[in-house]
Amino acid sequence: MDKLQDTMERILVPIASKINSQRHVAAVRDAFTLSFPLTMAGSMVLLINYVLLDPSGFIASLLHLGDLIPNLSYYQSILSSVINGTTNILAILIAFLVAYQLAEEMNGDKVLCGITALSAYFIMYPAAKQLADGGYGLTTTYFGAQGLFVALLAGLFVAEILTRLGRNQKLRITMPDMVPPAVAKSFNLLMPIMIVLALTGLMNFIFNNITPDGIQILIYNAIQAPLTSLGSSMGTIIGIVVIQQFLWILGIHGPNTLSALRSVIFTEQINANLAFVAVNGTAWGAPFPVNWGSINDAFGNTGGSGATLGLIIAMFIAGRKNKAQYQISKMALAPGLFNINEPIIFGFPLVMNPLYIIPFILAPVVCNFIGYMAVVVLEVMPPIAYSVAWTTPGFLIPFLGSGADNIASLVVGFLCLGVSTVIYLPFVMASTKAAIKAEANKELELEVAGQ
Repeated sequence: MDKLQDTMERILVPIASKINSQRHVAAVRDAFTLSFPLTMAGSMVLLINYVLLDPSGFIASLLHLGDLIPNLSYYQSILSSVINGTTNILAILIAFLVAYQLAEEMNGDKVLCGITALSAYFIMYPAAKQLADGGYGLTTTYFGAQGLFVALLAGLFVAEILTRLGRNQKLRITMPDMVPPAVAKSFNLLMPIMIVLALTGLMNFIFNNITPDGIQILIYNAIQAPLTSLGSSMGTIIGIVVIQQFLWILGIHGPNTLSALRSVIFTEQINANLAFVAVNGTAWGAPFPVNWGSINDAFGNTGGSGATLGLIIAMFIAGRKNKAQYQISKMALAPGLFNINEPIIFGFPLVMNPLYIIPFILAPVVCNFIGYMAVVVLEVMPPIAYSVAWTTPGFLIPFLGSGADNIASLVVGFLCLGVSTVIYLPFVMASTKAAIKAEANKELELEVAGQ
């Protein structure tokens, strides 16, 4: 452990620090940090709605709340609208905040860059479709995490170009002195804004000629197409896991992006396993012991994508001196227990965070192999064939999903949690040391400035 940590401190931490100081990466990181309160609020609503108020949720099922409280699921509608104003519009928020933060780094107009980025994002948004009643409407699919990649591009592109064009005196429209400052400032950037929006319109025209649905669908198809020919096997599962995690790092909602593909590949096997246990009353001998639900959802998803409950525990063990991330970990623990990990992904953030790329991808892969060894190679537990609510704590899914009658499956669940914690631990240590060093340097700079 010490040797690995020393290696990371010598090689990985300096590289990560250099990348993190790059203005575009810093703008993305700070944008997600600013959006954290809304992300956290949305996650807590998810926790309440799907763990307590959904009759099939883990706590509701455990306490039989559906029987005790008539029409329990009806009460989900009280808080469901909160999600629409938080996590479900994350891409829109990030488009504004990335441009805002980058403009601040470049000494540009933060607000005008932000609202121009919003305009650019919707210029490149899939066109409105005709509805059954004859009207038109936009799909909301790309308002949330699934539209993050294009939102990041829009924010970075607009702030970079608009700030540079805004410094060109020939493009400025000078107003008389009696004009209010806010109005005069807006007119100063009128021509640069027109140029940026025209360039965005041109890009959208090009993308629409490649595919009628534009850049969002183009990105989705580019990711999905290479995978459609893969069969269901352990190699396929690991391949999809790696791609999903890497997409998360880029700011794309990996599970949502590949959900249609996973359904095509694995639904038949999952349903066949359910039919088997319905007839035989046991998961032993299930026909498809290796599929997405029985491997990744059961072993590699403790805490959510990236097995991030292990990261939270690692922060409690070795990250207390990293004050910002430690506080986020404390707040993220309750949602993380029920596999809701947006606070960690967008609060740390893990998006565009070079220091955590390796464990974020490695942890679920290793846990998947542990599950494969336990089920297929060593056969110490039956396959995961029973349907389990996604809000069930990840370390209990192997036990409950295999029939809740095999102690080895309970041990394997906690083993995966322990292994993911160990994988994250050296990276947490390195990140904490880097944070302490950065804080010390900042205090030194303030002391020098004060003298």
